[in-house]
Amino acid sequence: MGCTFSGLNTLYDAVNGGGDVWINENRFRILRQLGEGGFAFVFLVKEVPADNSSGPGTGLTTKVKDKSHLSEDGTYAMKKVLIQNNEQLELVREEIRVSSLFSHPNLLPLLDHAIIAVKLILKGTSTLPNGQYSMLEYSWKPLLDGSALGWNLAGQFKSNDGEERVLLNLGCSSDISAGLKHMHSLEPPYAHNDVKPGNVLVTHRKGQSPLAILMDFGSARPARKQIRSRTEALQLQEWTAEHCSAPFRAPEFWDCPSHADIDERTDVWSLGCTLYATMYGVSPFEYALGESGGSLQLAVLNAQIKWPAGSKPPYPEALHQFVTWMLQPQAAVRPRIDDIIIHVDKLIAKFSS
Repeated sequence: MGCTFSGLNTLYDAVNGGGDVWINENRFRILRQLGEGGFAFVFLVKEVPADNSSGPGTGLTTKVKDKSHLSEDGTYAMKKVLIQNNEQLELVREEIRVSSLFSHPNLLPLLDHAIIAVKLILKGTSTLPNGQYSMLEYSWKPLLDGSALGWNLAGQFKSNDGEERVLLNLGCSSDISAGLKHMHSLEPPYAHNDVKPGNVLVTHRKGQSPLAILMDFGSARPARKQIRSRTEALQLQEWTAEHCSAPFRAPEFWDCPSHADIDERTDVWSLGCTLYATMYGVSPFEYALGESGGSLQLAVLNAQIKWPAGSKPPYPEALHQFVTWMLQPQAAVRPRIDDIIIHVDKLIAKFSS
């Protein structure tokens, strides 16, 4: 499953300077880089139609079962992960497995993937130690209606005024909540564990409201964990410190008790932080980083939310109360995603009338 060494050299050249790449039996043209983080890179690519000599059964059209996932103009997002050891390889395999569990309009689908083992010297680097293999994992995901990938929601709606801006933020929260409900309803329930503006794609559809789609399931895991010792608590905190973005991380991930039942409401906390961030451009606790002696952890654990000062706040008090409700520091009294969906629907109805 993958390319020959010759094809792989072409792949590297294409990624670095544009050109074509072959993933499994399908060919794509690199248009531009969309983003990067850690060992992962995401590129905008366009499928190159197979010529007549390729015969039947080629292309994503014949490979993807759900035709609604196909892009009308052939453009997709392709994720590349460079893997340097077996631990990273297992993480990639887990992301592929978990991504394949979900099927929902508000969750970005994994259409295909390939793990390519290579012994190759990259430009300016040496081979990996102990003869280990370098791996590349590719997936492509649709940019719905050919729109651009919205890597950061914050500030997307600032150009809109008043009620329209309120409704856009609530609609985005409703979409994310619907995707989370699908994940939380599985058996066992799954938590995304890294809900944040940078993991939400916004598709602007002609004549319709924007559609928000949750993506990046690299941190998604079964949501419910029984913590019964200090060792288990510290292990959870260590894992979340590596996999969950700090400004959006739930309090129980910062300071986990030695006896605790963790569940999917960690995502509800992150959703509250995300709504605040789409309203004001930062998470509700990042102000602590700019204060002398300030601590992000303490601000989170104490749920010390700071709202912008002024006699005319840009958003109504009802939205502030909604965010505060999601940001309950005690997980046992924090609402579940079903409660969030009911409440956000009521708010949308209120501000639409």
